[in-house]
Amino acid sequence: MIIGGVAGWLAEMFMKSNMGMIMNILLGMIGAVVANALLSFFGVILTGWAGYLLAGVIGACILIAIARMFRGNRAV
Repeated sequence: MIIGGVAGWLAEMFMKSNMGMIMNILLGMIGAVVANALLSFFGVILTGWAGYLLAGVIGACILIAIARMFRGNRAV
């Protein structure tokens, strides 16, 4: 949960969105699953806390971008 929260917070800062702590944790955790699935499709495996953090940030950014696409170009 801590890595997910940090990953969500980093993605929030990178994507310039405004969310709360609970949403950051959820985005980081779900984003890590999404990014690991996408990266494993290409043969890339991330392990360790740094790998999970990187996957969480990448996945959370993807999820924020998808949410913006469906909601228009507003900040999520």
